[in-house]
Order: sequence, then C-alpha cells, then structure tokens
Amino acid sequence: MTVNFQYVNTDVSETLSAFTREKLEKLSNKFEFLISAQVYIKHDDKDHDAGKICNIELSLPGPRIFATSNKPSYEMAVNETINDLTRQLKKRKGVFKTF
Repeated sequence: MTVNFQYVNTDVSETLSAFTREKLEKLSNKFEFLISAQVYIKHDDKDHDAGKICNIELSLPGPRIFATSNKPSYEMAVNETINDLTRQLKKRKGVFKTF
C-alpha cells in the first residue's frame, strides 16, 4: 500500500511518519483490498486544548474512506483516526463478502 504524507502548519517528523506507516501497514495486512492512503498532519494554533489534527483518506474499491481526529498529541490523533478507519473497513468488508 502506498502512503503519502502532507504536513500542514507543522514540521515534518520522520518518527511520526514511521509510527503512522506502521499502523497503516497493520491495517493493510488485515484488509488486503486497500490501495493507498493520504495522511494529513495539521496543527491548529486556535485550538489550545487539542490542535493536533490527523486526517487519513484510504483508497480502495468503491468510495474512499475518510476519518479525522483532533487530540492533544499527534500520536493520540493517529490512533483515534486509525480506530475510526478500522470500524469503517469492517463494515465495508462485510459488503465485499461473496456468497
């Protein structure tokens, strides 16, 4: 699976990229129909409580799947977004099952 990263209003972090890539690889192994992922890491100066935003858009057969989260740390945001995507992928996998 191809993973593309975009960092908006924040510095590029190889550690965060590796962390996110590892989580997405686990997802790719579980759901073999994934094609690619677009990961957007953003920082919102206006949100003082959280402000660390992670958006992930997955390409797969059919409509794309998208999830976002806004947390106090990037790692928490990535975990929350991956959990949301996992729920959506489980629903989609049920549609793909053939009889």
